[in-house]
Amino acid sequence: MIERNEYLDMLKRFKDKKLIKVVTGIRRCGKSTLLEMFKDYLLNNDVKENQIISVNLEDLKYNFIDDYMSLYNYINDNLISNVKNYVFIDEVQKIMDFQKAVDSLYIKKNVDIYITGSNANLLSSELATLLSGRYVEIKMLPLSFKEYKDAYKSLSNDDLYQKYISFGSFPFTTTLENEDDVSIYLSGLYNDIIIKDVMTRKKIQDETMLKSVANFAMDNIGNLVSSNNIANTMISDGRDINVRTVERYLEGFTESFFLYKASRYDIKGKQYLKTGEKYYVSDLGLRYFILGRKIGDYGHILENVVYLELLRRGYNVYVGKVDDFEVDFVAINNNGKYYIQVAETLRGIDESDNRILDRELRSLKKIDDNYKKVILTLDKTPLSNEEGIVIQNVLEWLLDK
Repeated sequence: MIERNEYLDMLKRFKDKKLIKVVTGIRRCGKSTLLEMFKDYLLNNDVKENQIISVNLEDLKYNFIDDYMSLYNYINDNLISNVKNYVFIDEVQKIMDFQKAVDSLYIKKNVDIYITGSNANLLSSELATLLSGRYVEIKMLPLSFKEYKDAYKSLSNDDLYQKYISFGSFPFTTTLENEDDVSIYLSGLYNDIIIKDVMTRKKIQDETMLKSVANFAMDNIGNLVSSNNIANTMISDGRDINVRTVERYLEGFTESFFLYKASRYDIKGKQYLKTGEKYYVSDLGLRYFILGRKIGDYGHILENVVYLELLRRGYNVYVGKVDDFEVDFVAINNNGKYYIQVAETLRGIDESDNRILDRELRSLKKIDDNYKKVILTLDKTPLSNEEGIVIQNVLEWLLDK
């Protein structure tokens, strides 16, 4: 079992704090396993088994729990008086109005609550209002490159990266021995996400059109797109679809954590832009087994890897605009901003050809503040500095934290 220490440490830090711990993320990214790891930690630190109450709403064992009252009653009936009770509810969004049960359990002094969900609407405006100030969200993703290395310690970084972008980063894939098995697993997972997490929840009827939009978005990771140009592309291919339908599909993909949207940020104007965005897929293995790989893909694939890693490191990530130029990522957190360009290589046709390097430097040089500026590349370049702009091998950066 691969340790997910960063997430586990967060649960440990918030243990017994009067907050509901909410773990969100795409299905099969490891949320249930994380809770199991945390339960083991509790049992090894003086918590008795009867103090732990677990409900996995995907398990038919709990099919008698079909509304928020039966969820509340089951847990309440199993609470032990005068000791701390640790309550775990997996895939809680399956129960309509579950927040009423969670809120009623939260107010009990001897209850510490942990819930998981595979849909961003778990923390919709209604729930956030009801539980305002009462929860902390732990946003979980499939395995990072560094976590993935734990499963394949004997591989070189280069070989590991190729496996990472081909087989993907869902934890279960590390237990599979060949590409055919990975393909079968990811195909089934893709269908579950499309049908259970998007079609059923959004009440969508046209599976073929939905998958076409999903394929278009995956095929255009790292490109500026809009609902309008997706609809126009589909219409030009003879499909009957409108902009509002595309918007609803994209909303379903982002709510299920299948896709992530990076909006644009005007660096000089210090404002968020309403038009144009990029989409990135939560797992490149899904993309590879659905679409395959094309010439010219590698730069955008690397960009996708870096985007997800920035999310893991706690940044809000935007696509930067400075004058008429683009900065791949503006990463923002409480400590400020961080500008990143991503390039598969900085090398031209020969050693004297610096056009690619100059292009990547040009955008960053136009930023006149003092926040960190970095170019990440697959080149085996030693850590170097160009006028205050750091150039670093991306695989070393991915393993750095």
